[in-house]
Amino acid sequence: MKRKRIITPPFFEIGPKSYLYGDDVLSLALAADAASEKYGVDVIFTTPFIDIRRVAQETKSLFVFAPHMDPIPVGRGLADILPESLVAAGAAGVMLNHCEKPLNLSILHQTLSRAKEVGLLTIVISDSTSEAAAITHLSPDIIVAEPTELIGTGKTSSEEYVNSTTSAIRAIDPDILILQGAGISSPQDVYDVIYAGAQATGSSSGVAQAPDPGAMAEGMIRAAREAWDARH
Repeated sequence: MKRKRIITPPFFEIGPKSYLYGDDVLSLALAADAASEKYGVDVIFTTPFIDIRRVAQETKSLFVFAPHMDPIPVGRGLADILPESLVAAGAAGVMLNHCEKPLNLSILHQTLSRAKEVGLLTIVISDSTSEAAAITHLSPDIIVAEPTELIGTGKTSSEEYVNSTTSAIRAIDPDILILQGAGISSPQDVYDVIYAGAQATGSSSGVAQAPDPGAMAEGMIRAAREAWDARH
């Protein structure tokens, strides 16, 4: 199991979802790992459950995250995702409340508590400004602000949305990390959102469906570093 580390801006999240599987997931992870070290950008790699152990063992710098988990204790729970099993497999954290795996606030609160118990970092997806504010009160490590309707469209969030969600979160807890996502499909998109003030962004289909996913991942990670340095 990898030692728990701290994620610092600028950072980038890649989630191949089910666009890739098997060796293709590992190939992308290795490319992202190399780019993370080359450009000094922390990279969260949200891998399919079945690939967590292999990706964690074969990479050096990635923060390997699971795409979901259940707030169950050790014991009964056929086909549920046990938090302890993710830690044992080498996961550093878990993603929660994606639009493809939504959780109500009560279950989300329970799941975040279990993640904290076992030492997993948490990244929680929010849709609207009001949802982002509500989730902030639950104190995850990272909040992803992304309008559901823009996911996978290639259209990025408006400046108004970025500003309103960031302000809502910061007013409650200035220490929570914020990732502005949705519709990121090119290195230029990454550069623009980081340069505009975001601490992080990420991409799923924009990377996984590129002709060369590894090259696209490197280009986006490089753009995050270049935009952050230009802004600072």
